[in-house]
Formats: sequence, structure tokens, C-alpha cells
Amino acid sequence: ASTSVASAEAGSIRTSPTSFIGKIITPIHDLPFFIPPVTYILCVTFNRFVQPAWMQRMSLPDTYLKHEDKVGLRVAACAATFVLIRFTGRIFNHLGNQWHAIGRREKSRVIQTGPYAVVRHPLYTSVLIQGLLFTLMSWSYAPLVGFGITAGALAVKMPIEEDLIMQDPDVAAEYRAYMQRVPARVIPFIW
Repeated sequence: ASTSVASAEAGSIRTSPTSFIGKIITPIHDLPFFIPPVTYILCVTFNRFVQPAWMQRMSLPDTYLKHEDKVGLRVAACAATFVLIRFTGRIFNHLGNQWHAIGRREKSRVIQTGPYAVVRHPLYTSVLIQGLLFTLMSWSYAPLVGFGITAGALAVKMPIEEDLIMQDPDVAAEYRAYMQRVPARVIPFIW
């Protein structure tokens, strides 16, 4: 749902983080996610579709792979991105009018269907998987740096989001039960 539709259906954002970290955490996890692929696309495009030398120095090792295998992995990562886009669309469909970068809507409700029945933050799962796919697509260590920063920022952001939800008397008890039923935040049985 678009922001205007979400606001019309579920109300405006009534509570947002008040701490400095809470306010800047979304850009902190967004920028490292977008910078590596945008840099790769722009640099390769403006270098006549050849990886610049500085990018080649950051390439993943391919000593154990034949050229065809490396190309196959890169193409498979590109194809997996399209599957991931579809998965992310399903996440947004289940989330519906409750979506916001960080905050609680006036008519909050706990989403527990679809991917939310497996992990509490499936959008973040999608973001992390895409970070790993960027690594394979570009065959470079650079996206792993962004992946690490994004994962760290999400580790900080998730407790802030969940604390905001727990402050809402209308959904706190339901969310507490949901946390017990779905203990994994991002990766089942791990995190």
C-alpha cells in the first residue's frame, strides 16, 4: 500500500522513535544496501561495460571455478533476484496498510500471516538475501561490506521497532504472544 493509502486506512504515524539512533537508523541500513549495486552499474556503464581495474581488484576469488561456473552463479543470482522481488511483493501484500519505515500507525494491528508466520521481520530477511545476491552478481567483496553494515543496522533497528510496538496498549499483549509463537526476527532458528 502506498503511504497515502496506508495513512487513509490505518491512520497516520502516531509514534516514531525519539532517540537520535532511532531517527537515523533507517538511512544507515538503506544506504549500504543501495550504494554497491548503484556504484557497480554506474562504473561499469561509464567504463564501456568493462569492470574498472579497482573493481577487479575487489573481485571474489575464482581459482576453484571455471569461467562458465562463475558466469552461471552470477546469472543464477540475477534470476534469484526476480524471485526475491516476487517474495517481497507478497510481504508487502500481507503487511498492507501497516507499512512504515519505523513507527506505529493510529490503527495498529499485528500482522501474523504469510511470511510473518515464519519470521517477525521478513522484509529485512529479503534485504539481507538481496545483499548476498548482489555479492554474487557483481562477483565482488564490496557488497559484503554493505551487507555487514546493513545487518548491524537492522540488529539495532529491530529492537527499537519492537519497543515501539510494545508501547501500544492496543497491540502489546498480542505482539508479546506473537513474539513467543514466532521467536525468529529474520532467520528461522538462528536470528
